[in-house]
Amino acid sequence: MIVSLFVFIVIIILSIPSALIFIPLTLVTGNVGPLYSVVCFIVRTGFRAAGIRVIVEGKQNVPSARACIFMANHVSNLDPPGLIPRIPGRTSAFAKKSLFKMPVFGYCLKLAEYIPVDRSRSVSGAQESVAAARRILAEGIHITTFVEGTRSKDGRMLPFKKGPFYLAMETGAPCIPISIYGTETLLAKGSLAIKPGAVHFIFHPPIDPANFACREDLMQAVRASIASGLPEWMRT
Repeated sequence: MIVSLFVFIVIIILSIPSALIFIPLTLVTGNVGPLYSVVCFIVRTGFRAAGIRVIVEGKQNVPSARACIFMANHVSNLDPPGLIPRIPGRTSAFAKKSLFKMPVFGYCLKLAEYIPVDRSRSVSGAQESVAAARRILAEGIHITTFVEGTRSKDGRMLPFKKGPFYLAMETGAPCIPISIYGTETLLAKGSLAIKPGAVHFIFHPPIDPANFACREDLMQAVRASIASGLPEWMRT
């Protein structure tokens, strides 16, 4: 818990002056880029403060000048802050609706055009999320999604949610599978204690939705690609 407390203090010290400067700047200029960059810097600093070494492979597989849908497995709360600053360019992401109600942080999510997800599983809520994601891709901004929809309790892959694959089939945006491992031991589900160590993010070659007749086939291709980068015990 000492490491977690230290990381929290570091992030707070960096976040307060950054918020006072960059949130008003974003409102005045309408450009969220500087705020996005400083948040990514703060998160990367937090990882260094925690003694977490991030190992990234395959970033050369990401197409340039093309909005993509990044699809990753999910094993820890460290996954989003670890992955998003490593994605080339700017990305939006799906986030729980409750997070948007948090002071300052929730407002930053809105400014960054993150997409609220209604966990009630209503059809209308899902349609709204997909429609918002479609608009963001049209703006040339990436979408990042953790396709299992929740964190795995034991690190093994869970069934995938269908929504991201509807989105991919509708928009034709390239799917970039990402394998994540290592975070499951540094911040386990249900724990607040961060441990130092190494985490891995592996970017696989893009998968073109146009090559598949249906979303189920696309889903299986993405699942096989993510699994190929994971340790054997996590694949089943």
